[in-house]
Amino acid sequence: MTDDLARLGPWRDLPFFHLVWPDLRGLVGEDALPPAPMRFRALEMTPPDAVRVLILGQDPYPTPGHANGLAFSVTADTPLPRSLTNIFREMEDDLGHRPGTGDLSGWADQGVLLLNTALSTPPGQAGGHARLGWQRLAEEVLDRLNDRPRAALLWGNHARAFAPRLSHPDHLILESAHPSPLSARRGFFGSRPFSRINDWLAARGEAPIDWTATET
Repeated sequence: MTDDLARLGPWRDLPFFHLVWPDLRGLVGEDALPPAPMRFRALEMTPPDAVRVLILGQDPYPTPGHANGLAFSVTADTPLPRSLTNIFREMEDDLGHRPGTGDLSGWADQGVLLLNTALSTPPGQAGGHARLGWQRLAEEVLDRLNDRPRAALLWGNHARAFAPRLSHPDHLILESAHPSPLSARRGFFGSRPFSRINDWLAARGEAPIDWTATET
């Protein structure tokens, strides 16, 4: 990504991009995943006023060719990671269907912000950039989204730690265990997040999310 932040739309006004990113980009390195043109893809695809649902992840997949800039999402020809397999399993139990691939771009187009709290990682090193300073961006994004009611899925302790930043009394905050195989049976399975969000949207007179939608 170049220093031109125009592709970020209104997100480019966040202090992070002027106070943190100029130094942070040098620490990220050229070989970090996902590739630089995809690094801010979640923000580029879903501007602030379009966000209806937030799904907060941790960091990109560390296997080259998998991460595509959206939390939990992978490129369309990639075998499903275990966490995404469990997400789709819960969706089938909840709704009776699931997307055809692991590319969740179709969710982003409907106002689902798929944001990781770190937007880069070294190849083969999960969590390798978690302490570089990316958390400041996640905090500022959540603060920006606290202006009106939105739904948020916070899976696992890492995501749940950000819940205090979503203090609007009319948010729908759904917290559960992470869909990882290590924790999915501790409260993720059976949580029915997809139908609960659509029921909440319908009660507000909004269109539901088509969770079967994939890449655009």
